[in-house]
Amino acid sequence: MRRVILLFPLSGLAGGGVLFALGHPDWAATSWTATTLPVLAFLCIDIVSSLRRGEIGLDIVAALSMSAALIFDESLAAAVVALMYAGGQHLEEFAGRRARREMTALLDRTPRTTLRHQPEGLREIATEAVLPGDRLMIRRGDVTPVDGIVTSGVAVLDQSTLTGEALPRRFGPGAEIASGASNLGDAFDLVAMRRAADSAYAGIVRLVDEAQRSKAPMARLADTYAIVFLAVTLALAGAAWAVSGDPIRAVAVLVVATPCPLLLAVPIALVAGLSRAAKQGVLIKGGGALEALARIRAIVFDKTGTLTDGRPQIEKVLAQPGFTPGLVLAMAASLDQASQHVVAQTLVAEAQGRGITLSMPEDTEETPGEGLSGSVAGRAVVVGSYDFVLSHLGSCRSAQAPADSPAGGMVVAVAIDDRYAGSILLSDRLREGTDKLLASLRDQGVHRLVLATGDREAVARDIAQGLDIDLVLADLTPARKVDLVKQERRHGPVMMVGDGVNDAPALAAADIGMAMGARGSAASAEAADVVLLVDRLDRVVNALAIARQSRAIALQSVVAGILLSVIGMIAAAFGLISPVQGALLQEVIDVAVILNALRALGEA
Repeated sequence: MRRVILLFPLSGLAGGGVLFALGHPDWAATSWTATTLPVLAFLCIDIVSSLRRGEIGLDIVAALSMSAALIFDESLAAAVVALMYAGGQHLEEFAGRRARREMTALLDRTPRTTLRHQPEGLREIATEAVLPGDRLMIRRGDVTPVDGIVTSGVAVLDQSTLTGEALPRRFGPGAEIASGASNLGDAFDLVAMRRAADSAYAGIVRLVDEAQRSKAPMARLADTYAIVFLAVTLALAGAAWAVSGDPIRAVAVLVVATPCPLLLAVPIALVAGLSRAAKQGVLIKGGGALEALARIRAIVFDKTGTLTDGRPQIEKVLAQPGFTPGLVLAMAASLDQASQHVVAQTLVAEAQGRGITLSMPEDTEETPGEGLSGSVAGRAVVVGSYDFVLSHLGSCRSAQAPADSPAGGMVVAVAIDDRYAGSILLSDRLREGTDKLLASLRDQGVHRLVLATGDREAVARDIAQGLDIDLVLADLTPARKVDLVKQERRHGPVMMVGDGVNDAPALAAADIGMAMGARGSAASAEAADVVLLVDRLDRVVNALAIARQSRAIALQSVVAGILLSVIGMIAAAFGLISPVQGALLQEVIDVAVILNALRALGEA
């Protein structure tokens, strides 16, 4: 709509200019007036809507200047003001076009159908039709549709998007599991405890929706100057008319006072900042989000996939006497080629990365959630949990228990030829350079840093050890993360940084939500105001720097534009310039302001 409005003054000025050049000034004036009126009408509708919300903006000055110019037959000046207003609105709309969409991706993750056991066999039904007590089959790769109890089989679930735990968990018969978890193992049966609408995942969706609707709108930077500027303008215009008795002087004052530096400088600087951020892999969803980002003073970080890598990695390979760490890893990784388990894939990738040649496994047998057995290069190999491996050692059960894994990690035990050979310790490692990142954020003016995770207390403390973190909180549900964000506002505007579905409500509730979009969930990316398109945490610092520099440049342009406008207004009040001359002077000021605002494209 704003793009269409812009066409009116553009066509009117062009057409009127041609008519004036051809010697038809009256037709030219008619052209300028006719194309100014739609812009003025659109502007008045906006003003009425704002006043009903209790908001007073600089648009009132633009409306007054256009109206006064038309009343006193200064149609060219009115058309120029209309062009500047419509141009500023178009630029602002362009910046806001990146604003958040609705929670499409979050809802899309919810399974639409599921398999229900019925007397005649399995039948696919809509998830909404599931009732408490229904027995469902959850296949490999399925997302649990409702909260329920495992009744048969073993559930190996990836709950990272819900709880923040990086490693999959095993659930046996009788265990309660939440909706929204991905099945990494074989199929298992689940008895529904609740309907889909009452389950955990649906609760997260509701939290995101409520947080987005309750979030205060981001104020337009230019409007913070509106009341003072409006009062000064009206006082000066009224004084010029009263003292001189010439209403044209008041019109000239209003035309020069048209807040084009404010209407143009801010959106241009912010759009330039958005463009520069995008080139660095940071998607900021609109100028309002960039303004809010520039004011951040406190940051809440999720752990898994944010401060940590989010993927299990080998910390250490321990070997029993008679075996070497290289052999333990080689045999385990060779056997794990037959498994699609995330930990098995980690061992295979690590071994290949170390240049280890893997043999083809034979006669493999996998017990979901427990481990894998088979033959590698003619040797019997068992890989899995400590208890699982011991159960395959027959009478030779004198193995030494593996050393404790790092906090938040796990142990993979390995047996070779009926002997306990060693263990492999895995953990979710802290991202490289995290300490430098936090120091850089302090330098950027962030004085409050919080680690919030759904993982265990010991894991959170271990990760935060040695980091410049003010507060560490663990075992947090999505609802408690939202409460934490609200509490942290006492320290200033808050940014939440996360990557999982469990972070989405907090991302939506924060003044700024920043999602790790490269490997994070689509839900968190939709709920966030800023999305990191590259898997690099240092882009958090870059985003803050760009936002603050862009806002500073916008403020510089605003102050310079206002000062120049005030000088022009004084000249107009004394009758030194006419309304058309005032409009042209405003054009010169606009060009200077725009050129300064464009520095945001390359400010370092």
